[in-house]
Amino acid sequence: MEITRKVAKSGGIRFFIQRNGREVSRAYLYLLTNDLHSSPFGFLEDVFVEEPLRGQGLGTQIVKAVIAEAKARGCYKLIATSRHSRPRVQELYKKIGFRNHGTEFRINF
Repeated sequence: MEITRKVAKSGGIRFFIQRNGREVSRAYLYLLTNDLHSSPFGFLEDVFVEEPLRGQGLGTQIVKAVIAEAKARGCYKLIATSRHSRPRVQELYKKIGFRNHGTEFRINF
């Protein structure tokens, strides 16, 4: 059996918040497609807020901006992942409307 490859459309957008000319928060939205849906789906990655500024709403603000962009681009879903060791991030996602939908499996290279 031969495996054939075809490049799928994808792209990404980097969101960030600056204070005093310095980046203090960021997140990425990756837009991906597959043959199961005519619309893309979004993948939220690398949400970060500088530690001294956590709890001030920056994470909520940037995640909501990513959600709005994913909706505006016609995504049928947005996926976010979080390590088990980050319960505050998981609570933020739940508060915003994400639901636990499964388990992430990965291989680090």
